[in-house]
Amino acid sequence: MIYLNVWLTVKDPQQVDSLRQLMASAAELSRTEPGCVRFEVYQSRNDPKRFLLHERWESQAALDQHRKAKAYTTIYQPQIMPNVDRDGHPCDLVSG
Repeated sequence: MIYLNVWLTVKDPQQVDSLRQLMASAAELSRTEPGCVRFEVYQSRNDPKRFLLHERWESQAALDQHRKAKAYTTIYQPQIMPNVDRDGHPCDLVSG
């Protein structure tokens, strides 16, 4: 199982709403991909420019395929990534 948490900080506060919509669309598409166990987007209440992507993939191969799929190649990579600072955290499950 691959656990991935990614903190995104929107660079331009005026883009928060549009990027939030793009992230929601990307998440919805990602959840339909083979090997996607969980894909959630959270927005911070303390700082509306901060978002957390919480992803769980069955395998590294599934995550690799995700990075070639529509959500990543048409929304995340070209439209979201240039407008955010990204801090990715692959994780190990401690308890659950």
